[in-house]
Amino acid sequence: MLEVIDDYAILFLDRHGNVENWNKEAEKIKGYTAEEIIGHNINVFYSEESRRNKLPELLIEEARLRGRAQHEGWRVRKGGELFWAFVTISAIYGDQREVVGYSKFIRDLTAKRQMEKTTEEYARELEIKNKELEQFVYIASHDLQEPLLTVKNFVELFKDEYKDVFDDNARLYLQFIDRSTERMRNLIKGLLDYARLGGHQVKTLVDCNLLMDSLQNDLFSSITAAEATITYKDLPIVYGFETALRQLFQNLLSNSLKFKMPGVPPQIDISVAAHDNFWHFEFKDNGIGIEPCYKEKVFVMFQRLHNVADYEGYGIGLSHCKKIVELHGGKISVESVLNEGSSFNFTLRV
Repeated sequence: MLEVIDDYAILFLDRHGNVENWNKEAEKIKGYTAEEIIGHNINVFYSEESRRNKLPELLIEEARLRGRAQHEGWRVRKGGELFWAFVTISAIYGDQREVVGYSKFIRDLTAKRQMEKTTEEYARELEIKNKELEQFVYIASHDLQEPLLTVKNFVELFKDEYKDVFDDNARLYLQFIDRSTERMRNLIKGLLDYARLGGHQVKTLVDCNLLMDSLQNDLFSSITAAEATITYKDLPIVYGFETALRQLFQNLLSNSLKFKMPGVPPQIDISVAAHDNFWHFEFKDNGIGIEPCYKEKVFVMFQRLHNVADYEGYGIGLSHCKKIVELHGGKISVESVLNEGSSFNFTLRV
């Protein structure tokens, strides 16, 4: 019977903690043969510090008094190598309910311990990176935007005070400077918004129907100018970051409005279905579509598929969408046919 349980070292001890028998897995975990260890006390499996603290004796005493003792910590192999073990010592009783010995089960959890340690180290590194990101946000919001604002203000001042002496070329050059600083300011704002996603926010219940009603009011001018039709009904109430979800829906709507077919009023249909503990959303439009080779590229920050003269923007909007969806434990993808339209699909937890 000792040999039928894999991954566990099984030992039988006498009343004093001396080894009377053990299985092959114990030989593998501990490094001793049965001949080398039978008759020896379990103290040999503990580090010097544990022996000084009388841990082996305390565990035996606990098992004697309570019937069982458990402990997780470092143990020592034959060669002195430490390994992380989970140990259970159980009392064995005789006919008169007296303790006649003990059974000891040992599980080598070194790999699990190492994984936990790696996870802890990763969490610490992530915390450091987040602090660095917060520092970047501060720098970007102050040290980068202030010089841009100064340039923009001086350009305006320059135009006001010297407009009478400017020729057409000078006015054109100033216009280039003005537009460039505005683009940089908007780009920095987009980066800040991306960096702040999920930070210091609290999840709440968000009614997606009310969210869409509100967004239609906010985007009324763009929707009217494009002569767009937007349909949706029976959208769910989801648990998430309201501001981020609002940005997700707004970015997808704005994307469909921006990349519409010339001369064709946009038709945007929003639907949802529940499956495998997720809400599966679909934003479907009849826009210009995306070539298959660009389906993944659209979610990468700063990746643009069109000339800025044809479609304004910075290639940030859909990368925001990807980060927001992943922040909520979901995934996002796109299916598209060039010149026929796109379908953006994403999941949110039920």
